Amino acid sequence: MSQGNNDATVGRAAQAYGAAGEPCTPGQAKACTVREVLDRVGGKWSIGILVAASPGPVRFTELERCVEGISRRMLTLTLRNLERDGLLHRRVYPTVPPKVEYTATPIALELYESLVALTRWAERHRSAIADARAAYDRAHGAADQGGGSPA
Repeated sequence: MSQGNNDATVGRAAQAYGAAGEPCTPGQAKACTVREVLDRVGGKWSIGILVAASPGPVRFTELERCVEGISRRMLTLTLRNLERDGLLHRRVYPTVPPKVEYTATPIALELYESLVALTRWAERHRSAIADARAAYDRAHGAADQGGGSPA
């Protein structure tokens, strides 16, 4: 299941791994687990999917329309990971063609208000952040625009 998936937990479920891919010591395992959970729910596509699925059952094609810019493959991988993490429930109806619905689980519903608040915050401040980036780029020149770590 590695097919371009950068999730460090796939294929290594028995061992916790840190951000750089190194195994965690037993004392670090709790922190690694929290980091993995936050990486998953805070992922580029996860937030949109969870917000879309929280009001009620949603079908794959509806999610495709709701989550702007996501490819079918990435939607499939993200849905599978969210289901694996217990955040979504997948229900397949025995029809032709098969009907598949995704529903947020109780733990995902608990996250819902926080995700909506984060999304609203991003919408409110995206112009200010874009302006700040442009000002920073003007002040620091094109050489620093690679997004690397600060010196």
